[in-house]
Amino acid sequence: MYIDTHSHIYDEAFDTDRELVFERALGVGVEMVLLPNTDENTIKPMMDFYESHIDNCRVMMGLHPEGVREDYKRHLSVIEKEMGKDCWVGVGEIGLDLYWDKTFEKQQVEVLREQLSWAKHLHLPVALHTRDAIELMFKILEHEQDGSLCGVFHCFNGTEEQAKIALDLGFHLGLGGVITYKNCDVKNYLANIPLEKIVLETDDPYLPPVPYRGKRNEPSYMIEVAKKIAEVKNIDINEVAEATTNNARKLFNL
Repeated sequence: MYIDTHSHIYDEAFDTDRELVFERALGVGVEMVLLPNTDENTIKPMMDFYESHIDNCRVMMGLHPEGVREDYKRHLSVIEKEMGKDCWVGVGEIGLDLYWDKTFEKQQVEVLREQLSWAKHLHLPVALHTRDAIELMFKILEHEQDGSLCGVFHCFNGTEEQAKIALDLGFHLGLGGVITYKNCDVKNYLANIPLEKIVLETDDPYLPPVPYRGKRNEPSYMIEVAKKIAEVKNIDINEVAEATTNNARKLFNL
């Protein structure tokens, strides 16, 4: 059994064949997918899919950093109201994204800190999106970590030193299709990362693994990520499946 800890299968990219995609995932052993929210507009499609696949899905609630704009306080209040429900297994997808635009950096930090406080209060893990902002993320987490914060550095693609810092802060590394790419540094030191600190993910419909680059990503393709980890660590793929599934179960209290 595999668990995809980060899937946007509710995205409009799957509107024409969502059920077939999910059947393919189940067919290769991906028996559970975790769905992170991004903004107020994704709540309904995410919950619609979750409620019709409740045996094989779990959901998270959060405001993605790219959703932080001029009216961020209104968006955040919508997300905060949703947090009152008891179905969430995590706070996410939250974080920092300074790749395209730094205009709302201060507001992104404010929103991140607020959502980290929710996670601590509710004893939930977080799914962290970090793009062109990992050092700032570390600084914030070092300040906010009181021993209760935990979660995943979603789509981790940093250096070995950054990986060590993330692990020392009490977080897991979410590994997806990126680790199959030729220019990805992570696979060069992956052998040094403890298997018990790794969870698998797709981030579909984005970042498909080799040999599916250029196509829409989907949960069934996560097997290629497991194969790469097994290859680099020189272990059986079943060991990867068992360990990463157990890691996800413990982390998200599944």
